[in-house]
Amino acid sequence: MTINEIQDEVIEEFSELDDWMDRYQLLIDMGNDEEPLPEKYKTESNLIDGCQSRVWLQADLVDGRIRFRAESDALIVKGIVTLLLRILDNQTPKDILSADLYFIDKIGLREHLSPTRSNGLLAMLKQMRMYALAFSAKA
Repeated sequence: MTINEIQDEVIEEFSELDDWMDRYQLLIDMGNDEEPLPEKYKTESNLIDGCQSRVWLQADLVDGRIRFRAESDALIVKGIVTLLLRILDNQTPKDILSADLYFIDKIGLREHLSPTRSNGLLAMLKQMRMYALAFSAKA
């Protein structure tokens, strides 16, 4: 699936929920359903700067596509990073770098996050794009 097809799926899922408490619960459930990040990846070098919570992000290039794995010690943040993984995992570096991540505004995520969580979201996206840039430079 393309990044835009996955974003459209996410927008549809969130649009079925009117109440933001339900949307937060959906985020938490997404995070809880994600495989835990193996301990060997919970390193200082995998911690994302700019997040108030601890968020680890591991990226590997496999057959020209980036495989992301992540975890956070905060429930909603874990859901947010899981949502980003759902959209950007297993995509090419080029597709990640050129993606317009419109789902963030369409589901109202940006306006319903605290300033610190919003900064964390931007930090996660920035780190994912930095991996994409690094992998595309190596190619």
